[in-house]
Amino acid sequence: MKNKFLFLPFFLMCFAVNTFAQEEIAIQDKYAAHNKGKFFVSWGGNRDSYSKSDVTFRGKDYNFTVDNMTAHDKPKGWHVDYINPAKMTIPQTNLKFGYFINDHYSVAIGVDHMKYVMTQNQTANVTGYINLPDDQAGHIYNGDYNNTPVDMSQGGAQEGGYDNGVTPQNGPAFLMYEHTDGLNYVNTEVSRHDDISKWFGLPNIDKVQINLTEGLGAGVLYPKTNTTLLGKERHDDFHISGFGVSAKAGINFTFFKYFYLQGELKGGYINMQDIRTTVSNEDKASQDFFFFQRIIAVGGIFRI
Repeated sequence: MKNKFLFLPFFLMCFAVNTFAQEEIAIQDKYAAHNKGKFFVSWGGNRDSYSKSDVTFRGKDYNFTVDNMTAHDKPKGWHVDYINPAKMTIPQTNLKFGYFINDHYSVAIGVDHMKYVMTQNQTANVTGYINLPDDQAGHIYNGDYNNTPVDMSQGGAQEGGYDNGVTPQNGPAFLMYEHTDGLNYVNTEVSRHDDISKWFGLPNIDKVQINLTEGLGAGVLYPKTNTTLLGKERHDDFHISGFGVSAKAGINFTFFKYFYLQGELKGGYINMQDIRTTVSNEDKASQDFFFFQRIIAVGGIFRI
């Protein structure tokens, strides 16, 4: 009788191990338990914030820097344009294609279509010179600038006018500057994915699965810059202008094996030294700044 009681804990332990093993096997048999070899695609929207930036404008007859320019994004809000094929590039969007190289790591290429708009009702210090020919409308801004405050909403200097004695009132705007079609960050990402469904007691991950994801990315900036500079005719074509690097963290909810909703926080650094501003190849701008995105995307994950 005593020996039977000695074997009871052993039998209970074996039963528990067997039960847990069966549960683990059941989870491993789920479609969502293994990612290796799967493809995914996602589409979503973003809101963006930008650090202040020193922007330098240079050309044949001018070279000046706008100090600590402030800028903001241009949100569309909840709108049907996000799913309207004819207007999908109007909002701020994120498109991504990826592939899982193993269960935890993926590589992806994507386009973050952000929008960057110089805050027009700001006063910024300008340093440099402008010496345009008299037959150009922007010649009214000719002069030397030494941390001269300029009201960007009106184009007039706040103190002292300009060296030529002219304080413009009705001339062309001193500067309007934006990447609104857009600030296109074409990037490659490497990401890690971890299933945390068990933290929430979800037994069937093929129905609902929760994942954490983190990643690093790098790419090029391919903006279509809309600039009105000293009354000059603007350049209106896409142009590779620089590079960017980024890091992200997010949470992913996968439903019924193949569909997911993902929220991400993404930050990075952008450096553009070759921004086209006017129709002249001699006119360029350069700037660098940090950005921060808040992204919500929907997607699908599947094997081919």
